[in-house]
Amino acid sequence: MENTTLNRQDLHHHSPQWMGIFGSYILLIALALIFVAPIIFMFVASLKPDELVLSQAGTLQGFIPTPASGQNYQDVLTRVDFGLFFLNSVLITSAVVIAGLLVNSLAGYALARLRWRGRTTLLLVVLALMIIPFEAIAVPLFFQITILGWRNTYLAQILPFIANAFSIYLFYTFFIGLPKELEEAARIDGASIIRTFWEIIVPISQPVFATVAILTFLTQWGSFLWPLMVTIDDRVRPLPVAISSFQTLPPIQWGDLMSFGVMMVAPILIIFLLFQRWFVEGVASTGTKG
Repeated sequence: MENTTLNRQDLHHHSPQWMGIFGSYILLIALALIFVAPIIFMFVASLKPDELVLSQAGTLQGFIPTPASGQNYQDVLTRVDFGLFFLNSVLITSAVVIAGLLVNSLAGYALARLRWRGRTTLLLVVLALMIIPFEAIAVPLFFQITILGWRNTYLAQILPFIANAFSIYLFYTFFIGLPKELEEAARIDGASIIRTFWEIIVPISQPVFATVAILTFLTQWGSFLWPLMVTIDDRVRPLPVAISSFQTLPPIQWGDLMSFGVMMVAPILIIFLLFQRWFVEGVASTGTKG
């Protein structure tokens, strides 16, 4: 009898906690659906005829792929040179990501581990640059690119974005939290600073490398303003500028636009799904160690 009374008391005591957890999950699921709904609608609309895309928008039928067809994707590949724009985006984004990982990781390591004159001042400069939006320097940078004769080139879309203050800061906050004993042991064995970085630090820093790579990829893949400013023809234009031109290309077919959007967003989703574990670990570690 006493045990039954205790069990009821325990159940009554824990019920508010379980109700709170259940309510939190319901709220998170609702928020997730709100954010995912546009992507689902875009994918479903890309499989529908043009006349049904807008007529069923905002209704439950808009999220049901009936009737489904791949004709819109064929139309996009026929109307524009999608392969050229896709390769341009891949080339530009890959170059910025790879070169950025090299430059920004070395800069972050130098700020976190090396002691040299002006280190604190440079760190403050990096922190200050993080709050300056790109739009504030776009026009001066455009004039510099024009003077150098780099307009309408890949170089103009790659070089200005390799060094990134936010990426340097992420590397800095991660490296400064690593135990120094590993590096000291390598130095005792006669390893140079560069060798210590490549053979000791890089292998144990996969989370922050994945985080910076994903964030840089997302930013560059969706970059629109700068490529629009520095490119003149389709030869070097990436996907964001191409889809804006495609939107005004007559006849305006909403199914084709949705198909173009799906093919543009798909690489982002694939990259994130492949590296999401490292991305979460990197965000958590840089947030706690910094």
